[in-house]
Amino acid sequence: MSPTVGELRNEIRQSVGRFERPESTGFTKESLAAVCEAFDRDVGDGRLPPKSEMRAAIRQAVDGLDEDPDAADRPFRKAELESIAATLEEE
Repeated sequence: MSPTVGELRNEIRQSVGRFERPESTGFTKESLAAVCEAFDRDVGDGRLPPKSEMRAAIRQAVDGLDEDPDAADRPFRKAELESIAATLEEE
């Protein structure tokens, strides 16, 4: 059986040194920043950028993800989470 969206998010969180969440929740800014850093994407100094900017940076770092600017305004979909998790495993 394929992993759920919540399981994929937790797999990604754990691979970048963040804590697993018991319930299925979206990424926090801190979690997105950790994923960006894992892909060597700059998240700035001090204050974190908006989630949409960090999602866009992650999309640029992972081959095959939609780089449509409108896609950054929504949470990652399951197929996107699978691609992100697979790319992090390769790193």
